[in-house]
Amino acid sequence: MPVTLRWGGEIDGWLVPVQFNTAVAASLAILVALLSLRQIGALPGTREGYYLVPVLLASFAFVLLVMLFARIEYNRYLFPSSLGLTVLWLFLLQSVTVRYRVPRFAILPAGRASELTTVPGVSWVQLEQPELPTSRLSGIVVDLDADLSEEWERFIANCALSGVRVFHFKQVHEALTGRVEIERLSQNTLGSINPHALYLKAKHAIDWLAALFALLVAMPVLFVLGVWIRIDSPGPVLFRQTRIGFRGQPFTVYKFRTMTAETNGRDRESAVTKADDPRITRLGKWLRRSRIDEVPQLINVLKGEMSWIGPRPEAEALSQWYEKELPFYRYRHIVRPGISGWAQINQGHVHKVDDVLEKLHYDFYYIKNFSPWLDALILLRTIRTILTGFGAR
Repeated sequence: MPVTLRWGGEIDGWLVPVQFNTAVAASLAILVALLSLRQIGALPGTREGYYLVPVLLASFAFVLLVMLFARIEYNRYLFPSSLGLTVLWLFLLQSVTVRYRVPRFAILPAGRASELTTVPGVSWVQLEQPELPTSRLSGIVVDLDADLSEEWERFIANCALSGVRVFHFKQVHEALTGRVEIERLSQNTLGSINPHALYLKAKHAIDWLAALFALLVAMPVLFVLGVWIRIDSPGPVLFRQTRIGFRGQPFTVYKFRTMTAETNGRDRESAVTKADDPRITRLGKWLRRSRIDEVPQLINVLKGEMSWIGPRPEAEALSQWYEKELPFYRYRHIVRPGISGWAQINQGHVHKVDDVLEKLHYDFYYIKNFSPWLDALILLRTIRTILTGFGAR
C-alpha cells in the first residue's frame, strides 16, 4: 500500500531493488511481530492491544539493525510508513474483534473447578446439567481429580469427540493467574517444571552481550550517579550483599547504595526493607522508585551470576529462613536470578512468609513456562513498572 501511494500502481515503475528489499524487510518485521503478539497474548494478564506498539517497534527495529549491519539498502519512506499502517490496521482489527477475545468457559459442578469463577477477565458459565450452552465457548473446565458420575464422564467424552476443548481446572488456573500451586509434590513433579536447557544457555549468552553493551553506553551516567550518591550521604557508592543465586550458590550482589552506610543487611532484620524505611536516603528514594539502583547488577550479569530476567535473589539470611519455612523454596535456584522477574512485576516487594509463598507460586510458573516470550512480556511490563514505581520500597 505505501509503495502504491507513493509511486503509483505500475509494477514496472516501483519494484526497483531498494523498494523491493524494503517491502520484504517490512513484511518480515510484520510477521515476526504478529507471531510475537500471539505468543505474548497467550500469557496470563496480558492484552495484545497494550503491547501492540512496543512489539511492532521492537520487531521493525530488529529488522532495521539487520539491514544496517548487512548493508542492505532500504527506502526511508517505505519502512516507517509500513510500520505506521500496520499499527493502524491492527488497532482497527482488534477493536472490531474485541468482544470475541474474552475467553468464555463452562464449568462442571464438581470438585474445585468452581473456584475459578473468582478469576476476573473471563466469562464463566456454570453448568447445572450435562448439556452445552448454545453460546460460544472457549472450552469446558473440570476438576479431573473429583469423583464424577457416569453421566458427567460421558458428557466430557462427548465434548472432546465433538471438538470442544476440555481443560483440567489447574491448567486453566495457571494460564489465567500466572501461578503454579505447590501444595504437594505429586501434583507438580520436578520434571514438569524443568527449564528448557537450550534456551537456558542461549539466554546466558544474550544476557552477557546485552549487559556489556548497556554498561558501555551508560558508563557516563553511572559515573555522575556515583558522584551524586557520595554528595548526598557519606559512605560507599555501591551496596554489596551476599545473596543466594544460581544452583543455590552464594554471590555478592551490587547495587547503588540507597540507605545509610551503617546498613549491612547481613542479619534477617536488617535485610528486610520496610515501607517508609528511615534508613533510605533522599536520593535513595528516587533511585528505588525508578529501579536505577539495580543497574550495577549488570556486573553480576557479566560475571554469570545473574540474568536480566529471573526470580529475584534473596539475601542469604532471608533465603535460609524461607528454606526452613517453605516447601520446595530452594528449587527456585534452578535458573539464574534476575534483575527483574515474573513475581516482581505481579506482586512487588514482599518479605513476609505468606507473601513469599505467594511469590514462590509465581517463580514456579516462570520456571515451568521458561521461554523468550515470557521474558519479553516481563521486560515490557518492567518498563511499565519503572514508569509507575509499582512495588518500590
